[in-house]
Amino acid sequence: MNFLKVPVRVYYQDTDAGGVVFHAQYLAFMERARTELLNALGIDLAQLADVRRVLFLVYELRARYHAPGRLNDMLSVSAEVVKMGRASLVFRHRVERGAELLVEADVTLALVDRDRMRPARMPQELEQAFK
Repeated sequence: MNFLKVPVRVYYQDTDAGGVVFHAQYLAFMERARTELLNALGIDLAQLADVRRVLFLVYELRARYHAPGRLNDMLSVSAEVVKMGRASLVFRHRVERGAELLVEADVTLALVDRDRMRPARMPQELEQAFK
């Protein structure tokens, strides 16, 4: 499974003065979806950091905003692995309200050595989990 959708309700803290979702808050929603997908694949980020000494860091982000989310909306946020490199993963995200697309983004995560903060090769168990 390289795809997962999670429900997200828009709370007051997620909105700006106009009552719409603050643009950067969508990134937090996407982070939740990515983390839930990794959890569903049996990947524990804390264990990766402590045992394997590797971290995923956002390397690149491309987002397109189509329509605003609003206070108390019930949204669906998806995460899908669309590409795996030797030291990176690309996730495609969609934030939807029903059938309406609000935001879409591709987020590239780099895998780095926790101690040196340099690129690290993808551990074999991660490669297997994403295939």
